[in-house]
Amino acid sequence: MVGEEGAFVLGWDEVLTEEELSVTLKVLCMSQEEFKEYKEQDGWEEDSEEEENSTLSNEALSRLKAPCKKLLYDSVLLTLESYRSDLKAEQDLLNNKEAYEKLSRREQQALHVRYGQKRILHQVLDLVR
Repeated sequence: MVGEEGAFVLGWDEVLTEEELSVTLKVLCMSQEEFKEYKEQDGWEEDSEEEENSTLSNEALSRLKAPCKKLLYDSVLLTLESYRSDLKAEQDLLNNKEAYEKLSRREQQALHVRYGQKRILHQVLDLVR
């Protein structure tokens, strides 16, 4: 369901791997009975047109059902815990001109990437809280 990398791609405005995330959340939030029925229907093609045509925009994430929100929230927290520093530490380093300039160009670029990733993850936390 998730693909080879086992990750979902989140953007500023929407989930870029929306189909994978949508199906994964749907399956993981099903009861055993619902999953059995879903599987017996040769499942994945039986979705309603409304579900197929909806995108996982930020607004849609905030309207997820409570179990899906909880699962996504907990997953984002686990992802954030995998970083060595938090968002504030990255922001402080970006704001400290002297410390920032001591970093190599590669370290500066990595800092910007990490900071952007963490901001997006914090945004998702706010949406599904």
